[in-house]
Amino acid sequence: MRPKTVPVVAAFLFLATVMALVSGVSLLFPGTLLDRLWKFNESAAAAFRPLGRVAGVPLLALGIATTVAGVGLLRRKSWAWWFAVGLFAVNGLGDLAALILTHDRVKGGAGVAVAGGFLFCLTRPKVRRYFIAAC
Repeated sequence: MRPKTVPVVAAFLFLATVMALVSGVSLLFPGTLLDRLWKFNESAAAAFRPLGRVAGVPLLALGIATTVAGVGLLRRKSWAWWFAVGLFAVNGLGDLAALILTHDRVKGGAGVAVAGGFLFCLTRPKVRRYFIAAC
């Protein structure tokens, strides 16, 4: 029986897909209505916009990767579990570094907590056994 954690993490990966694809497309094709969405994350806009269109390509790749990983989790693929664990570990470390460097306790702390929560859920014995048994 599939642990309840799996579809929750997959749904989060699909949400990340939408955000990455919208961001990537808005960077590749500036001047569209999508540009208005950057007002919700002005610090990300400040980081990505100076890079220009080239910054959109990795975001599109991330969107594709999170889609594939979400589908893989739902199909009980062990590589998708490893990908999700690695993705949340890297994301959590990035948020921790941002917390230390910027002292933004709300944004950095929330990012560390969310990534840590997903890592905690993904590494529970029942979830690990579910994916190991699929091998």
